[in-house]
Amino acid sequence: MTEITDPQALSAWVREQFQRANKHLAEKGILFESVVTEESRYLAPYAAVWQIRSHDKKSYWVVSGDLPADAVPLEAAATAREAMKRFSYSWQMQAENIERSKTNDQAQIDFAKLLKNKADMLYKLATDKKIWQDPV
Repeated sequence: MTEITDPQALSAWVREQFQRANKHLAEKGILFESVVTEESRYLAPYAAVWQIRSHDKKSYWVVSGDLPADAVPLEAAATAREAMKRFSYSWQMQAENIERSKTNDQAQIDFAKLLKNKADMLYKLATDKKIWQDPV
């Protein structure tokens, strides 16, 4: 995958990822109110990390992109970069739990592989000093 540099394509990608993030929250019964854009980060076409406030005034980090959409409470991470690391760790643990279960369900086995792969990708993005200005 290559970086999206065309402004129109980037804008379309960001809109699509926002819709995925909002849909993920809705599926969890969380209704979107607003985005804290200055805290959100877009690493197109790989990942978007959104800080979203819900109608019940709770805030969440939500990730979408070339990976599974997921959400954690805002308290789980101080920055978008830390949130990416948090998602990465969580997915690694989830994949490990699936593998330990010794399941024969091919869908679960494939999902564990996907989680591991995307956790690695997310961790590499989160630790790439060329991308981030903060010292984490």
